[in-house]
Amino acid sequence: MRHLGYLPSNSKQVLSCWTSSLRVLGPHCLSFCRLCCLLPFQLLIEPGEPWKFSSEMNIGKASLPDRTIVRIAAHLPDLIVYGDFTPERPSTEYFDGVLMFVDISGFTAMTEKFSTAMYMDRGAEQLVEILNRHISVIVEKVLIFGGDILKFAGDALLALWKVERKQLKNFITVVVKCSLEIHGVFENQESVEGLDIRVKIGLSAGHIKKLVFGDEKSYFLVIGQAVEDVRFAQSMAQMNDIILSPNCWQLCDRSLIEIETIPDQRAVKVNFLKLPPTYNFNEFFMKCMEYMDYYPSGDHKNILRLASTLESDPHLENSLQKYIMRSILKQIDDKQLKGYLSELRPATIVFVNLQFKGKETADDIGQAIQDSSVYIDSVLKNFKGQINKVFMFDKGCSFLCVFGFPGEKATDEITHALESAVIIFDYCSQIFKIKIVSIGVASGIVFCGIVGHSVRHEYTVIGRKVNIAARMMMYYPGIVTCDSVTYSNCSLPSYFFKELPKQHMKGVAEPGPVYQCLGLNEKVMFGMSSLSCNRHQNYPLLGRNKEIRMFLQNMKEFMLSKSSQVLMFEGVTGYGKSQLVSELGYLAQAEDHRVIAIGLTKVSIHQYFYTIQLLMASVLGLDTCKHYKERQHNLEEKVKNYLDEALYCILNDIFHVQFPMTREACKMSGIKKQKEIEALFMNILKETSKDEKFIFIIDEAQYIDTTSWDFLEKLIQKLNVFLIMSLSPFIDAPCKSASAIMKNRNTTYIIIGEISAKDIRSKVCLDLNVDSIPKELEMYLVEGSCGIPFYCEELLKNLDHHKVLMVHQYQSEEKANVNWHALFKNYTKPQMSFHVFSFSSHEDKIEVCDITPGVRLKNMSPPSTLKEISLVQLDSMSLSQQMLVRCAAIIGQTFTTSLLFEILPCWSMKMMVEALATLVQSSIFYCFQSQKELRWAAKRKGATFELHHRSLALKSSSKIEGQDDKEIYVLENEVTQSHILRFCKPIMQKTAYELWLKDQKAALHVKCARFLEESAHKCEHCGSGDFIPFHHYAVDIRLNTLDLDTVKKMISTHGIKRTKEVFKIKERLSKKSDVLTDDLSPEEIGEKILYFFDITLDKITSADEILTPVESCQCQEVLEFVLLPLAYHFTVLEKLDKALYYYLEIVAAYISLSDNYLAYIHLCEGERLLKSLKHDKSWCHTFETAIFYNLKGQVSFNVGQMSLAKKMMRKALKLLKRVFPYNRVSVFLQTHVEKNKHDFHMSQQLHDICPPGKKKMAQLHQQISCLSSLWKIYSLDYARHCKYFAHLAAMMQVNIALETLDKFQIIKAYLDYSLHSQLAGYQGLWFKYEVMAFEKIFNKPLNRETVEIIAYVAEKLSYIKCIMGYLDLSIQLGFRAHAMWQLIKDTNRHYSVLQRLTVALFLKTRYQKMIEVMEWMWSFATIEEHTISQGLFYVICLDILLYGGFIYRTFEECMEFINDQEDNKILKFHSGLLLILYTDVAIWFARLEEWDSFQVFFNRAKKLIQKRTPSFLYCSGLNRYLECQVLCLQKQIQEQMENVQDIGVELLKTMENLVTQSSTGLIFHPRIYHLMAYVCILMGDEENCNLFLKTALKICENQGNVLEKIWLNISKQWWYSDQVYEEDSWLHTVLRLPKWSDIEFNENKIKRAEQNKFRFKITVSDKY
Repeated sequence: MRHLGYLPSNSKQVLSCWTSSLRVLGPHCLSFCRLCCLLPFQLLIEPGEPWKFSSEMNIGKASLPDRTIVRIAAHLPDLIVYGDFTPERPSTEYFDGVLMFVDISGFTAMTEKFSTAMYMDRGAEQLVEILNRHISVIVEKVLIFGGDILKFAGDALLALWKVERKQLKNFITVVVKCSLEIHGVFENQESVEGLDIRVKIGLSAGHIKKLVFGDEKSYFLVIGQAVEDVRFAQSMAQMNDIILSPNCWQLCDRSLIEIETIPDQRAVKVNFLKLPPTYNFNEFFMKCMEYMDYYPSGDHKNILRLASTLESDPHLENSLQKYIMRSILKQIDDKQLKGYLSELRPATIVFVNLQFKGKETADDIGQAIQDSSVYIDSVLKNFKGQINKVFMFDKGCSFLCVFGFPGEKATDEITHALESAVIIFDYCSQIFKIKIVSIGVASGIVFCGIVGHSVRHEYTVIGRKVNIAARMMMYYPGIVTCDSVTYSNCSLPSYFFKELPKQHMKGVAEPGPVYQCLGLNEKVMFGMSSLSCNRHQNYPLLGRNKEIRMFLQNMKEFMLSKSSQVLMFEGVTGYGKSQLVSELGYLAQAEDHRVIAIGLTKVSIHQYFYTIQLLMASVLGLDTCKHYKERQHNLEEKVKNYLDEALYCILNDIFHVQFPMTREACKMSGIKKQKEIEALFMNILKETSKDEKFIFIIDEAQYIDTTSWDFLEKLIQKLNVFLIMSLSPFIDAPCKSASAIMKNRNTTYIIIGEISAKDIRSKVCLDLNVDSIPKELEMYLVEGSCGIPFYCEELLKNLDHHKVLMVHQYQSEEKANVNWHALFKNYTKPQMSFHVFSFSSHEDKIEVCDITPGVRLKNMSPPSTLKEISLVQLDSMSLSQQMLVRCAAIIGQTFTTSLLFEILPCWSMKMMVEALATLVQSSIFYCFQSQKELRWAAKRKGATFELHHRSLALKSSSKIEGQDDKEIYVLENEVTQSHILRFCKPIMQKTAYELWLKDQKAALHVKCARFLEESAHKCEHCGSGDFIPFHHYAVDIRLNTLDLDTVKKMISTHGIKRTKEVFKIKERLSKKSDVLTDDLSPEEIGEKILYFFDITLDKITSADEILTPVESCQCQEVLEFVLLPLAYHFTVLEKLDKALYYYLEIVAAYISLSDNYLAYIHLCEGERLLKSLKHDKSWCHTFETAIFYNLKGQVSFNVGQMSLAKKMMRKALKLLKRVFPYNRVSVFLQTHVEKNKHDFHMSQQLHDICPPGKKKMAQLHQQISCLSSLWKIYSLDYARHCKYFAHLAAMMQVNIALETLDKFQIIKAYLDYSLHSQLAGYQGLWFKYEVMAFEKIFNKPLNRETVEIIAYVAEKLSYIKCIMGYLDLSIQLGFRAHAMWQLIKDTNRHYSVLQRLTVALFLKTRYQKMIEVMEWMWSFATIEEHTISQGLFYVICLDILLYGGFIYRTFEECMEFINDQEDNKILKFHSGLLLILYTDVAIWFARLEEWDSFQVFFNRAKKLIQKRTPSFLYCSGLNRYLECQVLCLQKQIQEQMENVQDIGVELLKTMENLVTQSSTGLIFHPRIYHLMAYVCILMGDEENCNLFLKTALKICENQGNVLEKIWLNISKQWWYSDQVYEEDSWLHTVLRLPKWSDIEFNENKIKRAEQNKFRFKITVSDKY
């Protein structure tokens, strides 16, 4: 029965039977019975499952009385619970007993392994789970055998059997039996986490003394020889040994114990109990237990511990509470946090060891311990520290003190710990009986939590830092030591420490440097506090231009006026205040001013007149003196004209000199001395300032002492000085003089803001010594740092510590292999605008940073330094507020109030709103009423601003009573109206998240997922379907199983209605034959189509029922607040199939929002999940894989990687059972099959065809998506055979669309086929399919779906007509499409319509209307914050400058947009738009003949030109790129370069191919022919030049392209004219370009402006 394996399914009945039958079988069996009866309470048992101990020790789950006294008693031994509560301190009790010391070996190594981890799901929680699993077994064994757990010490425990001396012999046998059973349990257990867990046990027996001490808090120790013996016995034990101390061996029943002697030792090792066959151990055991006062018996025989049955007793409860730490009592009282006691957090450990003189009596030691504990307690209490444990072993008495327990975190905790350590050291060293005081201080991540069993446990700290503090205390006796983390992060100056020689410390691998804290009363060391004002040439100050401008302005005022100026910079830790004032000092020194700069520390504020002492030491030149005699001599020379020689000695304490004391000085009072010194200093400064201007700089000015503030106030009133200060916000109200300075009219008080994302990026490049970083790293650091430089540095250090970053030479895009994982890698190219380093001009020599493959930055645990800042804020909150923040952290950085309310435990809405309002006021959360407001807030940073303390003081004096209540009431209203909240700092969210234990997190993640699933679909505006059509029908992954009633309720909730006919198109539009008859010409059909759109618009606006959405598209909100959280929740829960489903939905949503980068990022997440699910062979998994490849293809297609896109699409089609042929023969055969299939579909009547099921529809939609992209990819290829592949793909798309019976898909397929036919030159087909598409929307009920289809048809036709050169019809269709999309409120469609409409109007030179449309575009772009729309707007502005002849927006404004936004994550990967912007700018510089600037932008465009996309924007950019090449050719001819003729011929061939294959659209042909004509005339070929000019003019005439026609005529006249005018250079043209506002109402001015065209310069080479 010793080792339990599996329990049967009827375990409860079996255990009940055992309980009744074993009562007569003896005490050992009865003890086992008691354990078994506790199993349903103490263990989590499922039928047929192994017997496993709960990872949470089942606190709160066991069926124990839920009384406060029981919860308190669980933290204390029976020795205290049933002890004597005498008020005398110290009090001593003597008794006999047996002690057991158990140490679990292997946990030290495991602690080392788990103490640091990269990700938030770190392993330290596993450590605690494993530890408690094993300790619970030991506790149960000890309690079953009648023992009392005295103390837990991390991975060890001390147990006591308190008995009379005559019973020691028998009880030693019982304890040995207990020890053997403990070993038996561990011998049969497998190794955990690769470590072999075994126990070492030491036993002792004899006289024991209990010492109770303390004051407000009580503590206890057991002391005596038996305690020393048990520690010694345990230290001798090897793995699985039981060692008996010499005295224990003398007292035991030697006949029953088989032992093994230990060489040179009196202690012995136990092998086993040698019980005779007739020996009844159970009977023996029960007789022994009769002597145990608190062993459960009678009615309580089936429980482990009698103390778990205590009844409420206020007196006893109050007595026991004194033994419990403050933080634990607080959490025991707050039932809301029950079960949430354990967490990982940064803390500072202070181990204090007291060693006593010689062989002192217990009374002597007791008094020394009493005095020490009371003092230690009082010191710790002031700094929010607590005594966690007190131990008494062979090396004296040790106190484990902790700073930073939950609820007790304080700012500058590490400094407080060091201050406390020094104070404690000084005091305890004076206690008479104490010989040596040793203190070790270490800081870092530790586990704070419950260790033990549900009926007996303690709150403790475990971790590497606890071990380091303990080892430093032991290995460096008689001093105060600290580790390197404590040394680096405290606020004490470095000269308070001394590095110590390294020592090998047992159990601690690589502890790092160890420092001695020398104390806080050292004399000031002049020169150590000076602040350097030197500038690091390769590390400029970033993001502080506004602050520098303010300084220069104040400096100017200071120089011009005769009054003092004060400039104060306030900012919290990490904002770079020190670097800022150092930079200001450097700038001031450059102007030859006398700059005196000092830096203060926390100790400065406690030292009298310290700040002025430092400043005057620098003024008098004493800070550079090496010895006090030199200092004294210099001081004497400086003050002899201002101070009587008899009073020199009053300066001794100020400057640490030794002038002889005089009678006059001794008679002076302290106040008089102070006034004399102040007068002296003022006179010296007054006289010195006549020759030079003083600028005093004080860093960390919040540490200025009060006396110094008083002097500074007088100084700025009497003298003309410039005082610059940097300070953190005052914790307490500043002193009177400080407030007066802040309110002074000559004081400028500035609150420092965050730095911009661009500055963060530049800072990271500087810190890493690279020229560029990946976009993913930039986003992680910008978001995580919140614009705070210190946060950025700490995040970078953390990444470097975990070896996440790797630096390598930049590989140019041309050399890089294009594959999926490198798709966005090349966008980490160097930023040429950032010229901080002297890099080589060759890209191969440039170093860039990348992220180690497989690392997931978003899951990384934050560095402990930043966690500590967040924990300080968390612990300052009430427990209910902490709970709210923790629950919000589970949801994510951004969350909705509805979801938060869902997971909060038993909260009312009012409670939540009140708590949220307080947290918003405390800058923990931001609240927003809309997602647009959230996006806008995410882009801005808290800017630097000036705070007028004088005005605030006037306002505060008239502040009405109850103003604070009013503010919180306003905030509550704001929170009520807002439904979106966001953590102000991501670090707070990550920190709060890590405080949960694994099981707790899992339960809350499930809760979140269940709540969000109901909203996991498109918004109502977009039809409430899946982002991947019919996705959830093909893959059933929902957590919630819905019945029909629930489905109906959801349909009602989401406003999904059955299709209802609202209007039928009657009269003239009722039948096809009435409108689109065969005898109509194309022009007449066009008029009929326009008429149809017009009356449709009238119907929409005049309908009784709303046919267009009331609100705009909310899909981005669904994406950010539903889909992303769902994917995150299921990933954490390890539900990989569900997580994959939502990641694919996310990618589809991002693609629809044109955010290809984030689509790529989340596809990479999906790829990891797919690899984990690779063994799944189901159809659902195959379908998800097909979607994955399709989405990869779409992203590759959108960024111009056509080969990769083609490969992905083919893979997807293969998985979707629609193979696309690879060779021409197969293409011809497949084309024949598809033609027959098409004819069959066209001949079928609708009622003869059964509609496909939902799963089939999902498959068909994916096939259509792949084929739609494939025909466009093939159409871009110049190879002749590719047009057959393109034709087949377009035809297959039509056939599959017909198979769906979905009219929208059919219409889209028809229009795609029409466009393909026109580009491929199939003249007879395109018109037919356009008409067929239009017929599909005739005779259809006019509802929301139909309105959207009609708008799509209008937009698509407008695009087709524009690209094919039918400008008039394109414009008319464009205006109608614009009106419809405006009514439908579809932003993703609307902007593209406006852009093409603007282009068509521009080509028609309808400038008035064009500007009107541009104003619509600008309004749309700014209101919606649409980056692509902004980019398109500036493209048109640049085109107007280059080709329009006037200015709408200046070139400088366009350049500013490009510089600011080219790294935008959406614009950066929109190759077509960037191509136009870069080529437009390159053309501008080429025309100005600024070839260096031209080359920069031309090279950028050159990299993008390879990313071909079948889009209007790419084709426009290609045209401009050709113009750049032509202008380069002209320059090369002018410079008589070699091979220039070959270059010209090659360029002509390229342009001929473009117009021959029509892959760019007819609208671009006039410009191409224009450029071809220019190349010909440059090469001396006038005949072909004339031919191309005529062709271009003819096309312009047919298309109505007035803009190009005017330019062609100007070029023709210019080229064939013999006159050359200098004023016709582009520079002269630019200078006379008029603004649109000057010409918009004057047609003549507009006509003249049209002549402001660029004249292509003719330079004919001699070679021609």
